[in-house]
Amino acid sequence: MNRFLMAALCAASACAARAATPCEQIKALPFTNASVTASEMVAAGPYKIPGPPGAPAQEMMLPAHCRIQAALHPSADSDIQIEVWLPATGWNERFEGVGNGGWAGNITFGAMAQALNEGYATASTDTGHTGGDGEFSAGHMEKLIDYSYRAVHEMTVKAKAVIEAYYGRAPRYSYWNGCSYGGRQGLEEAQRYPEDYDGILAGAPANYHLHLHAFDLNVSTTNLKDPAHMVPADKLALLHRAVLAACDGQDGVKDGILSDPQKCRFDAASLLCKSITPSDTSGCLTPAQLETVQAMYAPAKTKSGNIVYPGMPLGGELGWTRLYTPEPMGVPLGSYKYTLYQDANWDWKKFDLDRDVAAADEKYGSTLNAINPDLTAFQKHGGKLLMYHGWSDQLISAQNSINYYESVQKKMGGTNTNWYRLFMMPGMMHCRGGAGPDQFSMMGIIERWREANTPPEQITAMHVAQNRVDMTRPLCSYPQIAVYKGSGNTNDAGNFVCKAQ
Repeated sequence: MNRFLMAALCAASACAARAATPCEQIKALPFTNASVTASEMVAAGPYKIPGPPGAPAQEMMLPAHCRIQAALHPSADSDIQIEVWLPATGWNERFEGVGNGGWAGNITFGAMAQALNEGYATASTDTGHTGGDGEFSAGHMEKLIDYSYRAVHEMTVKAKAVIEAYYGRAPRYSYWNGCSYGGRQGLEEAQRYPEDYDGILAGAPANYHLHLHAFDLNVSTTNLKDPAHMVPADKLALLHRAVLAACDGQDGVKDGILSDPQKCRFDAASLLCKSITPSDTSGCLTPAQLETVQAMYAPAKTKSGNIVYPGMPLGGELGWTRLYTPEPMGVPLGSYKYTLYQDANWDWKKFDLDRDVAAADEKYGSTLNAINPDLTAFQKHGGKLLMYHGWSDQLISAQNSINYYESVQKKMGGTNTNWYRLFMMPGMMHCRGGAGPDQFSMMGIIERWREANTPPEQITAMHVAQNRVDMTRPLCSYPQIAVYKGSGNTNDAGNFVCKAQ
């Protein structure tokens, strides 16, 4: 295509009147504080998605695309690796940034592959380090800043520049898609860089980073102080059955799922053993086990009564495997072992909620806690924020998402539902899995909201078992819940209605 025809076409479609850059030549383009280390065309074909060490790699087909690898250095101690994948044909003129999990330390190729297959130009980052724990943060404040928010912003800016160079025009819309730490990254973007994305999908966000990890360690110092406090899997199943017996059916149908755990009235003390001889504890909780369970349900509080982090809602007990493992989870441990104390030999048994949270907040709170409720700039940019969280999340309290949502409503006044909505997902565990529907067309929903001003009143989600859909349910904009109409198949979303309770 000659440059005059390209200019005419770009003028007609409001895109930049500039020539596209072949994939292989992008490596030679100058970027500030960054270098493109590789740029190559990749033919269509099977792609093995790298997984955790020892896990089998998943394989999926990918279309032909331009693969860009780059290193970003916004500070003298930064070494942020990113990849940008650009469809060779069929680009939908949109950019999708994808998030990480835990302490990141790797590029999320699986999420990139999904985005590429859906026609997006896409990018991911390792957030400036390798490895899935917090060891990198000890004595490296700049790397911690990269991990917390700077790496995603720098990736986004550079990815958009690469997209414009390759296609000869910028993306029409940019979207963020992440869950867990990726959900937190989305909230950081809305709070710190409100013009980076037009729409943000933030699932189960780990946004109250230091307080979430303090809750986890506070539970660990309870249930791991001696073996008697551990709650084995069979006792968790017993607890879960008791919760369902007390509250399942409040939405009009008994299906093993709590639609609104906030309405459930259940006291775990009802399972306390009447005696503690070994022969009669299989169907009850010992006093030590009850103490552990109550520590999970209750918010972590300072000695003065201030809530540090909310407890876990009723209904997610089957996922509480941390209650019978001999060590604390590595992700929360990193925030205090490496980030705060910078000591690989720090003894987690010495964790003190009052002392350590106060010290961590003072030193790192403004960097790691993404809790700013003022999203005015994001709203004025025209951004749409869709948050979702599984009620049965075993790692991050679903109440935390409700708390953040309500803090934004309070700060900004009114309901703000024209640009910010929260959807709670009954029965879903952390980001996926569980007894409830955990799959829905997220990107299509956020696109219609941003581009056609069609807000999601409710979302139909699916549960898949043995490669078939065995249940659909409506997800309702909080604080509404799905209530059975009273007739019809209870596995059909059409037989439920969203109502405020």
